[in-house]
Amino acid sequence: MRFELAVLPGDGVGPEVVAEAVKVLETIGNKFGHEFNLHYGPIGGAAIDQFGVALTAETLKMCKQCHAVLLGAVGGPKWDDPLAKVRPEDGLLALRKGLGLFANLRPVKAFPMLVDSTNLKPEVIEGVDLVVVRELTGGLYFGKPKKQWRTSRGRHAVDSLVYSEKEVERILRVGFEIARGRRKKLTSVDKANVLESSRLWRQIAIELSDEYPDVELDHMLVDACAMRLIQRPADLDVVVTENMFGDILTDEASMLSGSMGMLPSASLAGVPKTGGAVTFGMYEPIHGSAPRRAGLNLANPIATILSCAMMLRYSFGLEPEAEAIEKAVSDVLEGGYRTYDIMEEGKKEVGTREMGELIVGAIEA
Repeated sequence: MRFELAVLPGDGVGPEVVAEAVKVLETIGNKFGHEFNLHYGPIGGAAIDQFGVALTAETLKMCKQCHAVLLGAVGGPKWDDPLAKVRPEDGLLALRKGLGLFANLRPVKAFPMLVDSTNLKPEVIEGVDLVVVRELTGGLYFGKPKKQWRTSRGRHAVDSLVYSEKEVERILRVGFEIARGRRKKLTSVDKANVLESSRLWRQIAIELSDEYPDVELDHMLVDACAMRLIQRPADLDVVVTENMFGDILTDEASMLSGSMGMLPSASLAGVPKTGGAVTFGMYEPIHGSAPRRAGLNLANPIATILSCAMMLRYSFGLEPEAEAIEKAVSDVLEGGYRTYDIMEEGKKEVGTREMGELIVGAIEA
């Protein structure tokens, strides 16, 4: 089978980790008889330097013509001026909007061999295997009005938290479908004791649950969920929440795996149905561009490589191939190899390229 893939390496360590993920995809293609036709384009700071914008119309058009998008990372001190009219993150937001990527999936799994790499007790981490489903194109990040102004009493600012019934229903449906294919437990996170948007969210969740009688639905306030992620994270299966809550909770949850360098993500344009129906998506590590480590062969490529596994599963419908990548990552970690961010005493430290080569070798074996 042949697949068209848009590749946006981005800034900082983005090009380095993407290069290793591409090697893994090419190895999967050779082993399973697939062809991945790659189309490269700039985004973020790289696009600003070349074209003065964080995402060009040509790059967006290219992405729309592909089956999926692989993204590295955007941003860095070079473009980090709060007064700048164009910022690298603008490209990411425009890409999400332009491609209709409304559902962000962030799986968090504690690898048994890495339980000592985290700051939490091993007994807290053991058995953690959850997915956070975050709404990606609504809420505070996109609501209007959004502005700053000055009056005789000083400066003011406003951001608007706006959600429609359609936006809430479709992201909740993603949560229910993902939960149906896992342990059949969905936790809907809101702030219904304070926010009207959260009260609407909770109402729709309750109404939609009638269509999923096999999925257990419970509700949790966002502050309680933040505590649960530290106290008893293994209790959670699938968590669904709005944009800003999801942004914060997923960064917190990343510490359960020991490093952001271990966590992949998928941003989907449709509802993935239990049973393997594919949808367009963009796949990226949850970590940033880490500019201080760029070019040093230090960055952990595992998050980007595991993002490719999610791509194979959700956008290409290739479950055995996705599992082959995940098993290879597990085998390499079991063999004692570590990048600097997950390094432990007695293990073998390797760089970005070496980790990619080890995973390629595990797939070939």
